[in-house]
Amino acid sequence: MFELGETLFWDDPHVSKGMLEAHLDPAHDAASRKAETINKTIEHLVSSNILKHGDRVLDLGCGPGLYSSKLCENGIKVTGVDISKRSIDFAIRYAEEKGLNIDYRCMDFLDIDYTSEFDVVLQIYGELCTFSDEKRDELLAKICKALRTDGLFIFDVSTRVQRMKNGLRNHWYVSDGGFWRPGRHMVLEQGFDYPEHDVWLDQYIVVDDNDNISVYRNWFHDYTSQSIGQVIENAGFQIVYVWDDLTGTVYKEGGDWIAIVGRKKGV
Repeated sequence: MFELGETLFWDDPHVSKGMLEAHLDPAHDAASRKAETINKTIEHLVSSNILKHGDRVLDLGCGPGLYSSKLCENGIKVTGVDISKRSIDFAIRYAEEKGLNIDYRCMDFLDIDYTSEFDVVLQIYGELCTFSDEKRDELLAKICKALRTDGLFIFDVSTRVQRMKNGLRNHWYVSDGGFWRPGRHMVLEQGFDYPEHDVWLDQYIVVDDNDNISVYRNWFHDYTSQSIGQVIENAGFQIVYVWDDLTGTVYKEGGDWIAIVGRKKGV
């Protein structure tokens, strides 16, 4: 389980271009949430004093810097990390154009090595759900290490309710050019459900006109409030807030998302 495909999204020159366009498209939530939701999220976290002027924040999975830019505009010192060079390059150009002092770094989450440098770590839009249990726990240990005493980890995870709404139907199609390839190609889409583990796999097999075959796999581990609560407690955090989403909607069982603020426990 959680076996990677032969090709990764962020390493493919054409696919990474499409991913960046999806991040920046205000019409949908396919890669990043809509600008209205991002603004509400930052407004909620700042107005509730969870994020404070002068805080040092590590934005893991910052993409093209949509959250990082808003944080910086609120007087927060931001380090943004993402594995996509195309997204990081965009974020750097945007920050330079707007005069925003943001430290962007193109690297794998699991390569971070900070010690007590940040007041807050952000990981938004279900990034934690894409890791196997082993890699998740490895990442959480690095996040805990990166935080100062009483530092906060702010994140959200998807639930099985959300997955059942959005799980792929198995089908195939032929395209003359699109997200996966600039030229003619065929795509086989398959969804695999592992309900005993709350895990789902979206698999895409892409075949181009030259009979080149690429396999892309997106794994998702969904959570309940109980299961993610136990994971966070085991990783050294005490849960401070639980919401339906990071705009602060009151939590109710059966929602699509669970948003959590965890505080690093003292030694």
